Amino acid sequence: MPLDARRILDRCNALARHSEQPDGLTRVFLSPEQRAVNGLVLEWMRAAGMQARLDAIGNCVGRYEGERPGLPCLMLGSHLDTVRDAGRYDGMLGVIAAIECVQALAGRKLPFAIEVVGFGDEEGVRFGSTLLGSRAVAGTFDLTLLERAGSDGVTLRAAMQAFGLDPARIGDAAHRAEDMLAYVELHIEQGPVLEAEGLPVGVVTAINGGYRFAVELTGVAGHAGTVPMHLRRDALVAACECVLAVEAVAHGLPDIVGTVGRIEALPGAMNVIPGRARFSVDLRAPTDGAREQAWELLRARFNAIAAARELQLAISPLWEARTAPCDERLQAQLADEITAQQLPVRRLPSGAGHDGMAIIDIAPIGMLFVRCKGGISHNPAEAVDVADVEMGARVLLRFIERFQPRA
Repeated sequence: MPLDARRILDRCNALARHSEQPDGLTRVFLSPEQRAVNGLVLEWMRAAGMQARLDAIGNCVGRYEGERPGLPCLMLGSHLDTVRDAGRYDGMLGVIAAIECVQALAGRKLPFAIEVVGFGDEEGVRFGSTLLGSRAVAGTFDLTLLERAGSDGVTLRAAMQAFGLDPARIGDAAHRAEDMLAYVELHIEQGPVLEAEGLPVGVVTAINGGYRFAVELTGVAGHAGTVPMHLRRDALVAACECVLAVEAVAHGLPDIVGTVGRIEALPGAMNVIPGRARFSVDLRAPTDGAREQAWELLRARFNAIAAARELQLAISPLWEARTAPCDERLQAQLADEITAQQLPVRRLPSGAGHDGMAIIDIAPIGMLFVRCKGGISHNPAEAVDVADVEMGARVLLRFIERFQPRA
């Protein structure tokens, strides 16, 4: 059966209608909106020839058996939850494109099974911890999170129970490594590289690892009109120097990105010299070594800035994720299928996190990027072109048909 890129987009649009925002898209884990979306996705999985079910954590799982029942699987998919005020393709495109590829097989059996998974929670919006669905599948779910309350005051445990799930059975969602051949995800790029180079698709080399830190500088608050400039210990001015240092260090090293997303001056009055300043640092890199090198350089710069201005510096780690390198054999197979479409192969890292960061614990991972307009994501303006979606689905289908698992 031919692939239908228009149907893929129509289904993404149908999912986007299930939102807690009447004029936007927000769909969080274990919400009524997720329940509605799960119903649609499970229905489409069954129509494509899969056995479909909701697993113990709330992921949608569709299984397409191979030449005989019980064979190890090639896992495909992405996530079905969103950030707040989201776009309609981040995550959803990968789930729907995978279903479309299985449907295109038209009952043809392969020497392996296929599982398509719509992960219930990748973004971590409701409970503040990402990759809940994929960590359950990988068998690495942190059970202490069950007692964490979301912004609505409801714990994860209570939310699962209200959704009809049994928290005591989360382990049932776990897959054994011997039952997994690979995990491959089609996803919008969420960046501008493919568009800048005029390419519809690209091969991901790694999902970047990252650090997040909270930084606080402490000086002396004082009267804005009476303290001479050369006697000031202005924490905000030092913080601004640190922000520029983040930019400089990231510019100076290949494939490093650094962001200061929040900054605060205290006490926050117009006529008071800031005695304290707080800011965040998000630092990401395609290898753990490069990430550590960048952070050591940045920490040295922060210390030098604080010392020069006679300020106290405090750095608190908030989050760390190790780099998830994409399997070289999977990269090569995806690249072969792009070449077969008479397109150049562009390899690039993913600066955003994905479910593969959890699944890598039980299987090699691969990713195929599809160009998105303007590189815009996590935004209602997120958009893709139907021709690019068709190319991405075609490459994914050819990859599935010719997939060669590791011996």
